[in-house]
Amino acid sequence: MSRTDFTYVESVSPGSGRRDPRAAMASDAAALSLDGEWRFNLAAGLHDTTEGFENPGFDTESWATLAVPSMWQMHDLDGDAPYGKPQYTNTYYPFPVDPPRVPDANPTGEYRRTFTLPADWPATGRTVLRFEGVDSAFAVWVNGVLLGDGKGSRLPTEFDATEHLSAGENTVAVRVHQWSAASYLEDQDMWWLSGIFRPVALVHRPENGIEDVFAHADYDHATGLGSLRVETAAGARVTVPELGIDVAAGETASVPVEPWTAETPRLYDAVVATATERVNLRIGFRTVTIEDGLLKVNGRRILLRGVNRHEWDPDTGRTLSVETMRRDLEIMKRHNVNAVRTSHYPPDRRFLDLCDEIGVWVIDECDLETHGFVHHEWRQNPSGEPMWRDAYLDRMARMVERDKNHASVIIWSLGNESHTGDNLAAMSQWAKQRDPGRPIHYEGDWDSGYVDMYSRMYADTAETDLIGQQAEGRTKDPALDEHRRNIPFVLCEYAHAMGNGPGGLTEYQRLFEQYERCQGGFIWEWIDHGVCRRTEDGREWFAYGGDFDEPLHDGNFVIDGLVFPNREPSPGLVEFKKVIEPVRITVQPGSRAIGVTNLRDFADTGDLAFTWAVEDEGQSVAEGELEVRGIAAGESAVIAFPAAVAALARPDGERWLTVRAVLAKDEPWAEAGHEIAWGQARLGTASTPAPSGDTAPVAEGDGYRLGNAAFDALGRLTAIGGLEIEGPRLDLWRAPVDNDLLGWASQLAPKWKDRNAGLDRLEHKVLGIESTADCLTVSTRVGAGGAEIAMGAVYRWRLDGARLWLTVEVNPEGEWDFPLPRLGVRASVPKALDQVEWFGGGPGEAYADTRAAARVGRFQSTVAGMQTPYVFPQENGSRIDVRWASLTGGGKSLKVFGAPEFAFTARPWTSEQLEAANHTYDLVAGDRVHLNLDAGLQGMGSAACGPGVLPQHRLLPEATAFTLGFEVTE
Repeated sequence: MSRTDFTYVESVSPGSGRRDPRAAMASDAAALSLDGEWRFNLAAGLHDTTEGFENPGFDTESWATLAVPSMWQMHDLDGDAPYGKPQYTNTYYPFPVDPPRVPDANPTGEYRRTFTLPADWPATGRTVLRFEGVDSAFAVWVNGVLLGDGKGSRLPTEFDATEHLSAGENTVAVRVHQWSAASYLEDQDMWWLSGIFRPVALVHRPENGIEDVFAHADYDHATGLGSLRVETAAGARVTVPELGIDVAAGETASVPVEPWTAETPRLYDAVVATATERVNLRIGFRTVTIEDGLLKVNGRRILLRGVNRHEWDPDTGRTLSVETMRRDLEIMKRHNVNAVRTSHYPPDRRFLDLCDEIGVWVIDECDLETHGFVHHEWRQNPSGEPMWRDAYLDRMARMVERDKNHASVIIWSLGNESHTGDNLAAMSQWAKQRDPGRPIHYEGDWDSGYVDMYSRMYADTAETDLIGQQAEGRTKDPALDEHRRNIPFVLCEYAHAMGNGPGGLTEYQRLFEQYERCQGGFIWEWIDHGVCRRTEDGREWFAYGGDFDEPLHDGNFVIDGLVFPNREPSPGLVEFKKVIEPVRITVQPGSRAIGVTNLRDFADTGDLAFTWAVEDEGQSVAEGELEVRGIAAGESAVIAFPAAVAALARPDGERWLTVRAVLAKDEPWAEAGHEIAWGQARLGTASTPAPSGDTAPVAEGDGYRLGNAAFDALGRLTAIGGLEIEGPRLDLWRAPVDNDLLGWASQLAPKWKDRNAGLDRLEHKVLGIESTADCLTVSTRVGAGGAEIAMGAVYRWRLDGARLWLTVEVNPEGEWDFPLPRLGVRASVPKALDQVEWFGGGPGEAYADTRAAARVGRFQSTVAGMQTPYVFPQENGSRIDVRWASLTGGGKSLKVFGAPEFAFTARPWTSEQLEAANHTYDLVAGDRVHLNLDAGLQGMGSAACGPGVLPQHRLLPEATAFTLGFEVTE
């Protein structure tokens, strides 16, 4: 190839010189991995490429080395970043939209390596060079001879190298282009990264071997029989020793089997063999149908408790190890996730092997998204342009052929956010002909004419309710209306998990369980795509869009996962786990019984053990095992309270009974004792006197004293029991969360910070101070400069023994047309008080619409441990339903009491400092611990991409009062 022959880069063709796609197989044929260090050179564009680099005699000693697989922009980002840097856009193409042309500034990686063909490499058959994933277009040479070129970054490509290999040393050269015509099909809301990022291997294809395998393994739920028919090379035999199967290829064997499901992932080892090759398969027997308007597996409706999973590692980008893939699935299963949508491309094939083994339903999605055309009213969108038809069909075929033998893959998805058009319909038609055993998904065409399920993104609960009733709006094409109303509904994306949130999961799950048609959904998304960086002093932080000085980017919109970039679960994942529990436990104090409902689709509860525990004020009183018979899927049982509970003495404070369902034995994804579900209820409480006062305040110096509490001239508390304290004062502000800052319809944060509101810059005006026989009353007006609206706040201080009580009466003044961020008081104490204990909701943060996972108990932490390290700093760390909380250190302890409850936050920085931070390294602990003691907090919702806070979780401005108690001890 001459250096000017780069027509393949801007060609809409999917490639040339490639072999036909086939299944990913575990074969005993010879194979040689080419992973490892390759010589590498990065050219600025096609004009800058190296002439003759593909020739075996070319000298690359001056070139650097780069690992294969890897993504070149992820190299040495804290150093010189010699190969460029990542760029993030959500929907916009980062280059001029002029399909199929791409910029002249087109970073191009030139790779070379030598390898020695083993002496025992077979002399007959064919030898194939296989690339599992190259982003975005590439050409390949062996010993200076061009084999071909390819596109489709997340799909395998094979070239026949047989005629061009030599005994002994050989040279392979690959030229990879960041931008190509294929880039218009790969606008998938992720970092733009390039390179040979999945494994490369040389594989032998024996004569009379097994070129391809298609195992049809169906299950008849009525008879319990599994039927196996394998399409493969003529003359091959199929054996499944465990089942006694030994048949010729193409024949059908029917035998009793244990079916495969995501709950019971039963696999059988099979061998497909000819005289020259053996292929090992792991067979799962299951049947997927759309029947009675429902998605069914093995004759039963299934409920998808799913997540959207991009492939991401904070150090290596989309190059993942098998260990990382397994870790993802283990975390998912531990948090009750049962389904994955491979957004928005087929994953590394090894991930699907693990899905089969561990048990997860999979929507396998094609490597396709053209979202950037939405900004141009979908003009020139490839989905409707005939010249792109072959590229669309090629991508679908390569996914289906590679992944067709996976039991976990129950649905094919055409791609994502590519609008609609004949090319998508053609993909669906091809897939249905090739594989009638799996339904077709695609969200981008709401009329749903060429798919088998109605799929939507971010429909709110009101619309989802209508869809469940088959009462949604009509289709654009009247002829398709009946079809769409009678197919299952899934939310392929919902509950956008950006920052603090998502809120409202409980309400969605209620609809999924109420309406058979609503078969669940997939949270957007699994992981924050943060890029790991380190400060000069070694502190780890995670970068997002704009941190690499990209001229066009979408900021932290790429930070929207249920796990942080380091795969630590976020509070959102903990909440999701609780909401989607496959076993529901209800403690019923009135009837002194425990209800257990098995919400699984197939498995009984025989794999679970149940325990109970009684606590008074969070301190253990009694515990034991709960005898629960095996409950079939979809069934319930009621169990009487254990006799030991009934025999307990009167409670010493609030008494709570908690019942847990845990794994009875080790599973591949968790150890015995891992908690699957829990439920609790309050059994009783000791009586507590109402807050009162018995001491008169006195004037002292320039202020006031009430027992051991000191106040300044403006009636502000300055010390109690010898502990210096600042505040408490009315606080309405929180550092905006992503869902406050962004929104489809409107954004709350700008309203809060508007000049006519100014909730982030409130001033406190004292209107009067009154001292009576048992109370110090301070009347104030709280408002912002330039604003007419305000809050009247009256503080009533009383002393009852050693406990100082504060009642705050709040009354809105003026016209408030938006909810409040928070309503409570803020205070600060010396940083020495850094040990925290509380009785109330925990152990993690919770807000009005993210509180399902907060169980009542007694918990301990440090102030640092109370923080949630969101990649983009924002409001976090509030504990809900707190009865009391204490901060201890420096020889003193401050205890705060609710009357009856409050929300509690303790931070080493202020809300203002939290808001000002763009990254975690911007947050520096000061010399104070800053407290928020709240009567209410606005919910989270998921307005950053979807619905806002539901009405019942909004904090509306209205007259209210709340009471807190303070006590200091040595």
